[in-house]
Amino acid sequence: MNPIDALSPLDGRYSRKVDALRTIFSEAGLMRARVRVECAWLNALAKTAAREAYSSLPPAAGEWLAQMARDPAATDVAAIKEIEARTNHDVKAVEYWLRAELKSRRMSDAQLEWIHFGCTSEDINNLAYALMMTEARAAVLMPQLLRLNGTLDACARQYADISMLSRTHGQTASPTTVGKEFANVAARLRSQTHRLQEVAILGKMNGAVGNFNAHVAALPALPWEKISADFVASLGLVHNAHTTQIEPHDWIAEYCHALVRIDTVLLDLSRDVWSYISIGYFKQRAVADEVGSSTMPHKINPIDFENAEGNFGIANALLNHFAQKLPISRWQRDLSDSTVLRNLGVALGHALLGLESLSKGLGKIELDQARLAGDLSRAWEVLGEAVQTVMRANGIADGYDRLKAFSRGQTIDQEALHAFIRSLDLPEADKRRLLEMTPASYVGLAPRLARGET
Repeated sequence: MNPIDALSPLDGRYSRKVDALRTIFSEAGLMRARVRVECAWLNALAKTAAREAYSSLPPAAGEWLAQMARDPAATDVAAIKEIEARTNHDVKAVEYWLRAELKSRRMSDAQLEWIHFGCTSEDINNLAYALMMTEARAAVLMPQLLRLNGTLDACARQYADISMLSRTHGQTASPTTVGKEFANVAARLRSQTHRLQEVAILGKMNGAVGNFNAHVAALPALPWEKISADFVASLGLVHNAHTTQIEPHDWIAEYCHALVRIDTVLLDLSRDVWSYISIGYFKQRAVADEVGSSTMPHKINPIDFENAEGNFGIANALLNHFAQKLPISRWQRDLSDSTVLRNLGVALGHALLGLESLSKGLGKIELDQARLAGDLSRAWEVLGEAVQTVMRANGIADGYDRLKAFSRGQTIDQEALHAFIRSLDLPEADKRRLLEMTPASYVGLAPRLARGET
């Protein structure tokens, strides 16, 4: 299909930007993950329940099984889909394809019967999705998040000493530094990224309703709980011993909520940078052939931050739905989770687009220090906080109210503020310190906080 004909923009307009996720979450990616689980389970059985039957395993079959359990890249997805078209069952199609492949490698009929032994489809599916989400986190999300955190840390250090007028409630407020504001976001992102990394990804391999019913019926003497737990751990996952037919997906909810918090932090940053661009604190570098408006030639629109905001919003809408829906299943199993799970890659795709757009936007902005300095020079009223706090420290009554009466809703310039300071009954050292203070210098520990020195 030509990308221009795609229904989803992830497979159309943005297809090249989400290629890394497509190999994981596409239908082909899901089929490969299922094949890996089936082969790994067969290998595990060959060392336990099927040890006798597999003592004479043909070398070609054994080598192929071991390879597919490590890397199922050779999976013939088209052949599996042809089988599915006849059986109308995607997991059974994988089993039948494996039987044919292993039979062609001289596996005996008795040995073939161990394929999918004791399994319900959900044993295969839950582990396949767990492997997919593990790979997406390790290979796609974490590298992007760590790079972005590095960018924010670099901005925090670069702009640590550059003063900026704060705006609480959209009004002038005590100054900060540009670097300190980036450091705030870096700290938030680092914390939430750590929480995403710490989400334990669970899996189960315990049969139709989670009780090893068939396993015990067939081979009651074997330690099936240990075999199952060891197998799940061998895939790099955490064993869940208490399930129905499905692994309850609580870990997916945790994963989704962790990513929602990351997206929310970055959506917040996208809106803030957009706003700073709108008031001229940041300029965007012009790209020669780009067009900002179809009618206004002068424009350089902050489209990267707008694109990031939109994609983080779509991602979070889906992720929140997953977190609310997936842990709920009627009795021992209903199938309403199946179509939802198939959209995990869609949510992560929009989150990835948001990350890429935000990173691109941050790489195109330049600080307009003259604009920042100009705003600070016109905002002497913000020093009212410093003056009233020094008055309080010296026991002068009603310091706050006196400054309120003097400054609230007023335009205060340097001359008026200095005249007020000189009228106060303050120690000369404190008075001198206040008179030497400017809006640009009134930043507290912001530079140290931006550099992480406190």
